[in-house]
Amino acid sequence: MIVINELLKSSNWISGLQWLFFIFTNIVVIPITVGAAFDLSPETIVNMLQLSFIVTGLACIVQAFFGHKRAIMEGQSGLWWGVILTLCTTAAAQGMPLSVLGGSLTVGIIIVSIITFLIGVTGLGPRIAKLFTPAVMGVFMFLFGCQLIGIFLKGMLGIPFGNQATNPHIDLPISLLAILIAILIIVISVKAPSSIRRYGLLIGIIVGWIVYALIFKPESTISGTTKFTLELFPLGKPAWDVGIIITTILAGLLNTANTFGALKGTESMYEVETTKSEYRASFTITGIFTLIAGIFGLVPNSPFVSSIGFLSQTGIIKRLPFILGGFMFLVMGLIPPLGHFFSQLPLSIGSAALFVSYLLLLNSSLNFFKQVEYNTVNVYRSAVPLFVGVVIMTLPATYFVTIPGVIRPLLSSGLLVGIILALLMENLFNWDKYGVEVKTEQTETANSVSTEKTFIKSK
Repeated sequence: MIVINELLKSSNWISGLQWLFFIFTNIVVIPITVGAAFDLSPETIVNMLQLSFIVTGLACIVQAFFGHKRAIMEGQSGLWWGVILTLCTTAAAQGMPLSVLGGSLTVGIIIVSIITFLIGVTGLGPRIAKLFTPAVMGVFMFLFGCQLIGIFLKGMLGIPFGNQATNPHIDLPISLLAILIAILIIVISVKAPSSIRRYGLLIGIIVGWIVYALIFKPESTISGTTKFTLELFPLGKPAWDVGIIITTILAGLLNTANTFGALKGTESMYEVETTKSEYRASFTITGIFTLIAGIFGLVPNSPFVSSIGFLSQTGIIKRLPFILGGFMFLVMGLIPPLGHFFSQLPLSIGSAALFVSYLLLLNSSLNFFKQVEYNTVNVYRSAVPLFVGVVIMTLPATYFVTIPGVIRPLLSSGLLVGIILALLMENLFNWDKYGVEVKTEQTETANSVSTEKTFIKSK
């Protein structure tokens, strides 16, 4: 009876609608961009989009009932998305067929799904969490933001993804519209009342989509009567490129940072400490949905760290509205006309909305760095992985052709290299010890100078 009464409350449905908007704006661009990067047919992209809606909605509901049991979005991981698009760019520069890249990604993701499932079943989550110290998480958040912002900015400028163009260039009219939409969203996020501010991304997408349609008059490339079908391995049949598979496995292991960040970040809101059983259940469910992603060519799932910002902004921490939002998103995927409609979203507009959304990762990064006491010696713990990672991101993919193919995909990813360096430096050295020694030396020097000045003045 209590559950029925809660379901009948309009406030829960309105809050669920807000969750629906949040989930939608974070997911809708991902399958479209991945499909474009792999040069898939419009029909396949629509199917991937609908399946993404179904899997994401179902994953949110399952996690809320049987996993970590919190209102944390479980969706297609931004880290995975960034790595996949980066590998597409690298493959284009090095002449690797997309079918080989996609097939190797498929094999790697399936292996990762098994590893993630085993982490959950065996209860290794809390032990792995100890490796991801605040310094590591700060580096992760910053480089993660850099990579995604780079992807979104290219989308805003109208630069094609993957192998779509041999001579990519900035599309000036599209770029100007996308930049204006990004500015609009920022203005709404900063100056609008809180009741409107939470819908900034949605308002930006709707306004931008309408203006784009009026100015550029795009033609639909697919029939609205297309039926939803399940297609196995749409990115390519299983292949065995060792370099891609190793990079994929490492990306999957590093993706666990999302689970730790999301669960640790919401502990203060729920006034609880994440238990071993919650880690176990969360990783087990993520592993199952990662397997589904590998088979059907989707970007693998993980808990969304950005859910923390949504919960802080809206104060909706109850599970029921979140479950309702996930259910509505699942229903959207089961209706083919909706899949067709949303597949027409201009990539430049969707990229502009997410560009603004993920700028907030800088705040998350700074919050982690604030928990670390830096000085002129131990600053290397973060400076090395940050600067090396950012510089690698700026290097053209062609620079890496002389590196052996087995490790080339890994070393050409600034995000993965940066995170690995952060993990090694943070867990192989006792940087806090160096910090104490330097601080003591500085204090002694300051006291000595102060004493000398006092002595001179007395004379």
